[in-house]
Amino acid sequence: MNHWAGRFAAAVLASACASQALAAFPDRPVKLVVPYTPGGAADQLSRVLAERLSKELLQTVVVENKPGANTMIAATQVARAQPDGYTLFLASNASMVLNPMLYQKIAYDAARDFRVLSVVAELPLVVVANNQVPVTTLAQFVSYAQARPGKLNYASVGIGNPLQLATELLKSRTGIDVAHIPYNGSAPALSSLMANDTQLMVDVISTSLPLVKENKIKALAVTTTERLAVLPDVPTVAESGFPGFRAATWFGVAVPQATPAPEAARLQQAVANVMRQPDFRERFQTLGLVIQAPRDQAETDAYVQEDRTRWGAVIQANHIKLD
Repeated sequence: MNHWAGRFAAAVLASACASQALAAFPDRPVKLVVPYTPGGAADQLSRVLAERLSKELLQTVVVENKPGANTMIAATQVARAQPDGYTLFLASNASMVLNPMLYQKIAYDAARDFRVLSVVAELPLVVVANNQVPVTTLAQFVSYAQARPGKLNYASVGIGNPLQLATELLKSRTGIDVAHIPYNGSAPALSSLMANDTQLMVDVISTSLPLVKENKIKALAVTTTERLAVLPDVPTVAESGFPGFRAATWFGVAVPQATPAPEAARLQQAVANVMRQPDFRERFQTLGLVIQAPRDQAETDAYVQEDRTRWGAVIQANHIKLD
């Protein structure tokens, strides 16, 4: 009897120690590497997320800004980090989807080196036009452009940027022929639109919204599946006669692929808990960020794969390759 009691006690003790070890993660500060400069929408999202995660994990989550090379410097750093759950990456469709398909020289493999734990927020895009263009809807712009093939221009913030790719996707769906004029940043691109040097632009909602509100440019459609609370009277592209159209950039949380399952699950649950907080969701509406409902791992993987399929087709059709 004593022999079996001793073995049972030892088993209980071993189980308790294992549970304690699992519960101990994280037992030191966690780092969230952000591939953008401080101050922008992505950085603001990451800082509030880190603050909330600190409370969920009962451990400090520190933001480290590591901008450069269109997110590739930070992505490479995290891909090579110790896969122990203590290094997180603010992933995006630029780092996880577009860069691996666009750049010929890239030091990481998004599918092999990372596990995207969660898609936290989508950054919706809006189709905007110069005020002098005599249209008020996207369908009218399409008719106007089709009557003037090659005569109109669209602005973007650079070749291979999500905004340019979204415009090319829109062109392929609507059959319009407008020339691409790339600019170095959203400010000069929007200035060109207001000056009527360009007539169309697909932009992130956060930078165009103030100009739309001031009637300096006009919003024709949003690229989300549903209308946006900040532009309730602006229809979606799908509503405008092009069903099934959807385009958005997104931000999420990723870890190195070899991160152990228990640690990854703990982090994934903590992020999901933050995403469910109503004030967290509402906080980013004015920035145009749409906080997502939590997805499980299979749903997240499917979301990222669908994104790769959508943009891969655009990149291939337009033969876009970057050095």
